[in-house]
Amino acid sequence: MPAHFRSRSAALGAAVLLLGACHGANRPSSALLSTSTDAQLRADVAQLAGPAFEGRGTGTPGNDSAAVFIARRYNALRLSSIAQADRAACAKGGVTGSADCFILPFTANVPVRNGAPRQLKTQNVAAIIPGNGPLAGEYVIVGAHFDHLGRDSSSARDPEKGRVVRPGADDNGSGTAAVMEVARRLAKRPANRTIVIANFTGEELGLIGAEQFASHLPVPKEKVQAMVNLDMVGRMKNDKLIVYGVLTATEMKEIVEAANVEPKLTISAVGDGEGPSDHAAFYRKDLPALHLFTDLHDDYHTAVDVAERLNIDGLVRVVDYTERVVRALADRPGRVTFQRVQTAGANRPSARAGSGVYLGTIPDMGAADVKGMQISGVRPGSPAEQGGIKAGDIIVKFGPKVITNIYDYTDALGAYKPGDAVEIVVKRGGSEVTLQITLGKRG
Repeated sequence: MPAHFRSRSAALGAAVLLLGACHGANRPSSALLSTSTDAQLRADVAQLAGPAFEGRGTGTPGNDSAAVFIARRYNALRLSSIAQADRAACAKGGVTGSADCFILPFTANVPVRNGAPRQLKTQNVAAIIPGNGPLAGEYVIVGAHFDHLGRDSSSARDPEKGRVVRPGADDNGSGTAAVMEVARRLAKRPANRTIVIANFTGEELGLIGAEQFASHLPVPKEKVQAMVNLDMVGRMKNDKLIVYGVLTATEMKEIVEAANVEPKLTISAVGDGEGPSDHAAFYRKDLPALHLFTDLHDDYHTAVDVAERLNIDGLVRVVDYTERVVRALADRPGRVTFQRVQTAGANRPSARAGSGVYLGTIPDMGAADVKGMQISGVRPGSPAEQGGIKAGDIIVKFGPKVITNIYDYTDALGAYKPGDAVEIVVKRGGSEVTLQITLGKRG
């Protein structure tokens, strides 16, 4: 590999990743490469969301075990690890035969309300798939977070169940399995640019793992073509796929559209590179970034986000689409051109963060061009259902506040407390309907 394949991190210093011929001499087994996509995805999500990993809460033994599971897969695929100068066994990188070298340990500073940050030992997982030819010194990053809530009920949507395991099959077992499958395909047939595969911890705590990785890139930032993120891609409905970040590079919209071949998905394209997932950490470093997402659902952050409820056929379609996008980014002769997107939601609070007040709506995250906040569903028995909000409604006013997007909505909801009565205006079938709703308490 060329000499510029070095970390920009001072910790890695001048350590060179040993790739190239070493990789070619250590091919993965034919059995691993020949397993069908649907069978592999089904097995991987079942493992990630299974009882052994206990919901993969960051800093827990279950999260550590999930990291080892992912690392062993990359080792079995004979991918290359990143050089880690501070770990003697992993200092040279490349194909070492040690799964442990795919694990990137670090100490996270976890924010604590009204207190000093809590230090937590945790890890990302990463691997390298060397490119072919003169573009091998440039990179495409493909990633997903593998953590979830574990037994922590503080961010759960069903806190009344206490410290039960929230398996996180869709969030984000689906994205993790999809990235592992994309890695498997690219290991079998590498692209022109080198692919960096990354699995992040700490997303549920505030993009901690992605921020760590983006701030200590194992490759020169100026050589990175783009980042592609997958988060909650296992519950496809009506062939719909939401793609954020299509305006983060001038060429990105064309790439996203060209990858949508027959039988076509219904792509809901959103320009913004910000948002409540790991892609935002890279976009904030002025890197083009895409985020693939099959939308929120009622099982999100609950104990019933289980593997059996995933749409595996839809997940296969997401993997197929992702591979086409990644190969287009990796194989195109020229670089894509980063551009910053001006949106109402930039640097605003995450729609996934909540307070104690509860309405029970499920936003349609792909309805970016709708003025207001469109609802894809309501939770059974919730204040929203009891008050008359229906799937397809567009909330345009919440109390005195006019709602133009999801950020207005989260701001408005956060201004109330459980038990407050509020007048909510929704647009339904071309008409406005005024509803009187008493807000509940989460759980």
